[in-house]
Amino acid sequence: MIKDTDADRILVVVPTYNEADNITAVTSRLRSAVPHAHLLIADDNSPDGTGKIADELAADDDHVHVLHRPGKQGLGAAYLAGFRWGMERGYDVLVEMDADGSHRPEELPRLLAVLDRGADLVLGSRWVPGGRVVDWPASRRWLSRGGSAYSRLLLRLPVRDVTGGFRAFRLRTLQGIGLEDVESQGYCFQVDLLRRTVERGFRVAEVPITFVERQHGASKMNRSIVTEALWRVTAWGLRSRLRPLTRL
Repeated sequence: MIKDTDADRILVVVPTYNEADNITAVTSRLRSAVPHAHLLIADDNSPDGTGKIADELAADDDHVHVLHRPGKQGLGAAYLAGFRWGMERGYDVLVEMDADGSHRPEELPRLLAVLDRGADLVLGSRWVPGGRVVDWPASRRWLSRGGSAYSRLLLRLPVRDVTGGFRAFRLRTLQGIGLEDVESQGYCFQVDLLRRTVERGFRVAEVPITFVERQHGASKMNRSIVTEALWRVTAWGLRSRLRPLTRL
């Protein structure tokens, strides 16, 4: 029996900036794990030649596509551009996945299977039973856990991994959460899309994954990303609590 997700048109959006050492292997692994899925590499004019490598991969495989962007504009902007590209071309499922190998493409079929069972958004979760992180220092682990816990409690989100970036969306979910109003970046972008999904009553599920620290290149995490997440989440939380008072 063919599954809905086998019949659906699936697009995996992978933003890149200086991922020349990773993108070929990630592309190969994804094409093996979910052969019917398409891949969109959204490259922010990487100075290390990632865009050129992506073009070569696309020339050899009609399931690989490249979106060249003018410069480094942030993770959120890259995903939004990728989503728009996919929505305009009629994809039914849109997936977020990192380019550095931290999100294992071999685990994507499990996310898609849960989507097939009725979820509107499926999160690959590090912090549910069965999920784990490999090769992270304790400081990074506590930062991620703490950020998820703070966001979850302040925004009253019914999931454990609020900031994770391995996700599968139904088209109708992205169409219903107001992407045109999203301005957040980095980890904050992930929190923003999740809170919008929950607020609009879509069904969210978590699937345990193993998150593996990158082997090549440098993490894009920096203080400005953490700062943006902190103030935006705090503002969203305060606004959600004050909103009922304004209706009295």
